[in-house]
Order: sequence, then structure tokens, then C-alpha cells
Amino acid sequence: MKISRRAHAIAPFLAMEFGKQAAALEATGRHVVKLNIGEPDFGAPDGVVRAMHAALEARHMAYTAALGIPSLREAIARHYETTYGVRISAERIVVTAGASAALLLVTAALVDADDEVLVGDPSYPCNRHFLESFGARVKLVATDASTRFQLSSALVQEHWSDRTRGLMVATPSNPTGTSVPPHELASICSWVGARGAWRIVDEIYLGLSDHAVSGQGATTVLTFDRDAIVINSFSKYFGMTGWRLGWCVLPLELVPAVERLAQNYYICPSTPAQHAALACFTEESIAVCESRRLELASRRSLVLAGLEQIGLSVPVPPDGAFYVYFSVKNTGLDAMTFCTRALAEAHVALTPGADFGKCSACDHVRLSYAASQSELREGLRRLETFVGSLGHP
Repeated sequence: MKISRRAHAIAPFLAMEFGKQAAALEATGRHVVKLNIGEPDFGAPDGVVRAMHAALEARHMAYTAALGIPSLREAIARHYETTYGVRISAERIVVTAGASAALLLVTAALVDADDEVLVGDPSYPCNRHFLESFGARVKLVATDASTRFQLSSALVQEHWSDRTRGLMVATPSNPTGTSVPPHELASICSWVGARGAWRIVDEIYLGLSDHAVSGQGATTVLTFDRDAIVINSFSKYFGMTGWRLGWCVLPLELVPAVERLAQNYYICPSTPAQHAALACFTEESIAVCESRRLELASRRSLVLAGLEQIGLSVPVPPDGAFYVYFSVKNTGLDAMTFCTRALAEAHVALTPGADFGKCSACDHVRLSYAASQSELREGLRRLETFVGSLGHP
């Protein structure tokens, strides 16, 4: 059987590969501390679970419209107004089968063969794989601690070319957990928009961002760029990873094209999941999710203190998501070897930087602090012993 060049070219997702190895170790009776996958251990709020039971009992099983049920689209639009102070027409909201499906649809609607797209390095690998699958030429732009491992306006202008058709930014980011400062993101979007190019902004982790001292929450890109294409998900803030439900906010002129693509690619998102997700926006569920956001901030403090004690530096502390991107330069090991040995010898699963790009891949590792505090403490204890055994300061 002939396998497509596309399938041959795509690299394995190392976070999942290390997950497979961790599962194999656990099958032998060993306890593995799994800090490789970005999956909150909380699960969906109880109110959402109850709503799912109700949806199943009511037999909400038929296909819905490809764009999602109107009540959920309206609820998401209201969420932007109550949470971010931004009014958006529900017509601009498209409910999708996870954020991955939103990226699939948006990429299919925007990208033609040989279009150049700017993406920061490091960044979530699946985003650029979607782009490349539709023929885009992804230009990975090297970033570093000076720009919080994010694209900056200066970097975008430096790497822009006549072939560039758009860019993709994730804020907060996977793998670094860092955000683009709002004024910087506004500058990027303004400059790119003035050239008639599109902006995809992945805000999957926006709900987990730190609040300002004033108590003000995070800022969506839609505050200052009404035509930006926004990707979001029920997976992270609402803890609904396996429910496979997300959404995107589109300029109105893009909605018909995305609707046609959704009709053909997967018909509609999960019907019972859509009905259950309506309960995400109740006061009860939001209160639960906010308490979890604060718990994740406590876990982050625990991890940052633990890594400092071990001697593993974090060039830029995260301010959102639930990831820490730390350096292993002083261990004498490259990132892949560090992760391989940490799993085999310390039974701690991590993700090497090679998953996320090239420029910092060889000496950086991603740690997910979505696990419980007890698991994080145990993982840090094991890592301290492991690093100490290497004989490096």
C-alpha cells in the first residue's frame, strides 16, 4: 500500500509517544509521574456532567447544524461580553469538534498551496501540521526569552515577505505558558492587518491566564482586532478534554466557507456535548473553573520553586496555561536524552523541546503542571534525585 507523502512527512507527537512509553512502564507495575500531557486532572464541572446526563436522557442525539446549536453559539457570545467586555454577534461563532477541528476548518478556508505563514518557534506542533497539510510553507520564526518565546512586532516585520499571507499566534502558549503582552499583540495585528493578511490567534489557554493586580482578567485579541480569527476550546479552562468540543470566532465573510467545510468534513460537533456545554456558562460552573485556575497557579508556584531547587532554570516564568519550559543545559544532557532517561530511571514523563520547533529544542523541556500537587511533589523529588545522579552542578 502506498502511503501519502503527507503522512510520511509528519513527525510523531512526542508528548504522546512518551505517554505510550509511560503506559508501557505502568503496565509492568511501576508508578510513573506523568507530566508530559496538557490535560487538567479536574475533569468537567459537576454541573456540566449533570447536563450531559440530562442531554442523554432527553435523547439529544440527532445531527445539529454544522455551525453548532444556536443556544450554545449565543452562550459563547455572551461569555465574551461578560468575561472580556467584548460584544460579538453569535453569527460569528462556530462550534467545532474540538479546537483541532476549528484549526482544520480555518486552515482549509484560508490556505492555498505555497502560501507562506509565520509561526513562532517554539510552538504547538499540530498547529503548523494543519497548515502544512493544506500546502502552506510554514516559516518558523526563532524566538527567545527576550520576547517571552513569542512573536513580536519586530520579528514579524523582519521575517515578512511578499509571499506571506498570514500568521498564527498562541497566547498563552504551549509549550512555554507565556503570553504576548496585549500592546505587543495589538501592534502585530495592526501591522499584519494593514497588509491585508489574516491573523489566527489561538486563545485556548486564555481563561487560565493570570489576573492583573487590579483583578482584571486576561484580554482577548478581539478587544483591539475585530477581524482576528480566534480559536478556543472547552478542553482546558472547562476541563473537557475528551468531550472534543471547541469553537472559533470568525469575520462574518468567512462563516459561509467554514460552514460548507464543516458540513463536508464532519457534519457537526457532538450533539450531547454541545447541550451539556451550555452548563459551562452558569455561575456555578464559572466559580468552579475560577477556583481551579487559582489551584493551577499554586501548582505553578510549587513547580517553579522545585525546579529552582533542583538547579533547572526557567528562562521565562509562565503566566497562563499549565506548562513550564525549562532548560537542561547545565545537566550535560540534551533534551531528548534527558526526557528518555528521566522516564527510564526516575519514572517521570516529560516532553522534549523537539516537539515544539528547532531553535531551543535541544536544550529545553516542557513540564505540564496539570497533575495534582501530590504528583508534582513526587515528580520533583524524583527529578532532583535523577539530576543529582548526573554529577553536574
